[in-house]
Amino acid sequence: MIKASRSNLFYYNPNLKDRARSLRNNMTKAEVYVWKYLLCDRTMKGYQFRRQRPILNYIADFVCLDLLLVIEIDGISHDSDEAFEADQQRDQNLAAIGFTVLRFSNC
Repeated sequence: MIKASRSNLFYYNPNLKDRARSLRNNMTKAEVYVWKYLLCDRTMKGYQFRRQRPILNYIADFVCLDLLLVIEIDGISHDSDEAFEADQQRDQNLAAIGFTVLRFSNC
């Protein structure tokens, strides 16, 4: 698979645009704190992060396109074996196009 870059819009998926907007407007408490205190307004070493960015068939909680870095904040819905396997597959697919995924639990 071709690595994510500006030329392929970092695999932006416009079909998920409305769902991503909904998730941005209804972020979890943990996501709000991470956004407000760590990632908004280029507070993380000057890098720009985006919230709820559609990539491939997924919506990444936070992404820095310059670093090809995805940050996921996992809640209680990620505790099952099925969710764990789905998260692993998601991480592998994102890694295949060049992203590094950092996953944190808010539990």
